[in-house]
Amino acid sequence: MLQELEYHEAQKLEIRHKLSRANAEERAAYLVERMRRSFGDAEVAGWDGLVGTYGLPDPNDEHIVAAAVVAGAGAIVTSNVRDFPRALIPPHVQVLRPAEFAENTVAVDPLRARFAVNMIVRRYGRKGPAVGVDDFLNALVSNYRMTGAVELIRRA
Repeated sequence: MLQELEYHEAQKLEIRHKLSRANAEERAAYLVERMRRSFGDAEVAGWDGLVGTYGLPDPNDEHIVAAAVVAGAGAIVTSNVRDFPRALIPPHVQVLRPAEFAENTVAVDPLRARFAVNMIVRRYGRKGPAVGVDDFLNALVSNYRMTGAVELIRRA
């Protein structure tokens, strides 16, 4: 499944950031490799046997539910909630939009989320043009509709 992430990340980099296809693919591969190193136990194996058992509208999404079940995940985070009807998903797995997941995560500890945003902005400023916390938070709202998460962070 990381191949799918790598493919979509390369597409995003090519389209949004106007990178060449080769550069986008290289950067996407680097991201996935870093994820593998940082989260070695995050890849799921043994889900293949469950593919085709959920009756999803898009059969190409079956592997996502199968992996979530095998991994014991509590949620599938996707912008494509339409293809994951509640009635077809096992009851212990939620289907959340990214903004909803972000808000739920920030709600657990808004001060820690604020600290994380400050660290991201500081780290980014060392590598590229300086960006303020407000600019970063505004980008989360305008680019990703993370209004709820941003409101919690601003209040923290």
